[in-house]
Amino acid sequence: MFVAAAICPCPPLLVPEVAAGAAPELDPLREACDEALRAMLAQQPDLVWVVGPGPEHRLFDRGGVGGFQGFGVDLSVGLGQRAAGEALPSSLAVGAWLLERAGWQGPAQGLAVPDYLEWPLCRENGTGLRDAAPRVGLLVLGEGSARRTLKAPGYLDERAEPFDAAVAAGLAAGELPQLDAELAFELMASGRAPWQVLTGAAGSDEQPVASARLLYDDAPYGVGYFVASWSPGA
Repeated sequence: MFVAAAICPCPPLLVPEVAAGAAPELDPLREACDEALRAMLAQQPDLVWVVGPGPEHRLFDRGGVGGFQGFGVDLSVGLGQRAAGEALPSSLAVGAWLLERAGWQGPAQGLAVPDYLEWPLCRENGTGLRDAAPRVGLLVLGEGSARRTLKAPGYLDERAEPFDAAVAAGLAAGELPQLDAELAFELMASGRAPWQVLTGAAGSDEQPVASARLLYDDAPYGVGYFVASWSPGA
């Protein structure tokens, strides 16, 4: 049963050691992520699923190990059983770091979803995660468009801001729209598939999302970053 979700972005710059001198710029984002994690973990899940973008559609149900050595930082993180784990994609490594920062010591598993995963399969994945334990919490990672400004990674696209506005409104309402996968790909929005997995896990007529809070909505580097907290009705 789905009990709560924390929705966060996953730039490696969230890790202060990676951001180095620029770390204070993202303090408000980190604080929002911490708040979302606290709210999710307060629901006492039996299992936390970490869902994020990756190059392959892949389960990390035996744990995994990630790190930030590629950014010049000798820091490793683990998800679940490190000894039995595989190498985590970057998004799940950031998720593992967020969980460790929040003090979570319970079971955690991962799911990487590629940007080509279509809505029906995303929903099916979410339903499977929801049914994996009596009480399931989700840490859902991903970002909005990376084309919000001229200096953004993908340069400026006038469609980026309306796309991100729709995402922000959906996260605030607890009911995301069925985002267009092709448009999301063109706008370099890595969160589309993970958010649709969330919709599959959280959305049903029997258990509507009763509490949804949008805690952060900004594009400090021309990339849409959102933080939200969801929990279902009784």
